[in-house]
Amino acid sequence: MPKILYTAFDIVPSPKGASTHILHNLRGLVNSQFDVHLITPNDGLLPTEDTIEGAQVTRISQDLTQNFLSRAVHFGKSVMSHLTLHPNYDVVHFRNIWDGFSITQNKNKFSYKTLFEVNGLPSIELKYHYPNLDAELLSKIKEQELATLHLSDAIICPSHVTRDYIASLGLDRKLVTVIPNGVSPSDFSPSPLPIRENRIPVLLYIGTLADWQGLDVLIKALPKILKHKQVQLQIVGRGRSRQRKMLAKQIRKLGLEEHVLIQPAVPHHEIPQLISSADICVAPLGLNDRNVTQGACPIKVLEYMAAGRPLLASNIPIVRELVREDIDGLLFLPNDPDDLTRQVLALLNDFELSQRLASSASERALTKFTWHESQKKLVKVYKKLLTPTQPPPNPQ
Repeated sequence: MPKILYTAFDIVPSPKGASTHILHNLRGLVNSQFDVHLITPNDGLLPTEDTIEGAQVTRISQDLTQNFLSRAVHFGKSVMSHLTLHPNYDVVHFRNIWDGFSITQNKNKFSYKTLFEVNGLPSIELKYHYPNLDAELLSKIKEQELATLHLSDAIICPSHVTRDYIASLGLDRKLVTVIPNGVSPSDFSPSPLPIRENRIPVLLYIGTLADWQGLDVLIKALPKILKHKQVQLQIVGRGRSRQRKMLAKQIRKLGLEEHVLIQPAVPHHEIPQLISSADICVAPLGLNDRNVTQGACPIKVLEYMAAGRPLLASNIPIVRELVREDIDGLLFLPNDPDDLTRQVLALLNDFELSQRLASSASERALTKFTWHESQKKLVKVYKKLLTPTQPPPNPQ
C-alpha cells in the first residue's frame, strides 16, 4: 500500500473551501487503498492526533501571536522534521510553498515523488490580505514559487486558467493536470425556489471577504437595485478585521445597514440549508490578477448551482469554465455595478427564467462537477506518478 504524506497549511476541518477540498481528496485517496497521513496546523481547539476519512492526521501547534509568515515558516520546518523522522513515504503531496520548497529540494534524499497542488500562489494572493507587504519579500516568494514548481514531479490545479498561468512560468503543460473542484450530490440537491410574493427576496453571497471577491461591487449595486426592488443582501463568510471594517464602512456610507446582513462563516454542513433560503446566489468576483491571471475554481459557484438556485456571477474565464452563460446562470461585466443590477433585476422580474437557469445549473453541477469525478482524476495522477519509468534503451 503506497504511503502518502499530504500537507496543507489550512485548518481541517473548517468552514473554508480549502478544508472541503482536502477532505474529499483524503476520501478519494483512502478509498483507493493509499495509506495517507495528513499534516495541518492546529487552531488550538482540535486534537493534535486524529483520524479523518480514514487518514491519520497530525496537527502542528501554532503561536497565534505571530504573523502569518512566521507561522507558515514554522509549519514548513515542522513538516521537514516529520519527514526526517519518517523517511519512508512514496509521495509527498503539498498545497503551498511554505513546506513545498523544502519538500521538493529533498525529494532525492528521501526517495519520494512530489505532487504540488496549486490552488493559489502567495506572490499573487498575499497582497490582497496584507496590502503593505514589502515588494522585495513578494519578489523572493515568487522566486521560491518558481523553484518549487520546476522541482515538482507533478502539478495539479483546479482550472485551465491556472494551468495557463503555470505554463507561462516556463513549466511543461504536460506536467500540469486540471482537476476542477466539485460538489457532493448527497449534500447538495435542488429544492423548489422560494415563492417571492409577500416577502423580500434574498441575495446570498457565501465565501471569504477577501478583496478579490468583488463584494465592493455588489454593495455599490445594491442602492441601484433598491430603486426598483426591495431585497436583502446576506453575506456569510470569514474575513480579516481590515476587510470587515472596510465592508462595514462602505455599507454605512451608502446607508444600507437595514438591507445588508453580514454573518460569520458557518460549518459546511449548514451551507445547503443557507442556499435553499436564497432567491439569487451571487459570485461577484473582481477583475484582478488573482481571478483573471492566476485563476481558481470557486466552490461556491458549484454549490450554488448544485442546490438549484439562480446564479449571478462575473463574466470571467474561471466562471465560464463552469457556467454556460444564459443556460446555467446570468453573467455580468466584472467590476460593473450597473450591469450587475441589470442582471439581478432580470432574475427578480422573471421567475420562469430563474427556474430554468436553476434547473440547468443543478443538472450540470451534479453530473459534471462532483467530488467523485475529481477523486478519480486525482488517483489517476497518483498512479502515473507511482509507475516506474523505463530507462531509454542503450544504443547498440
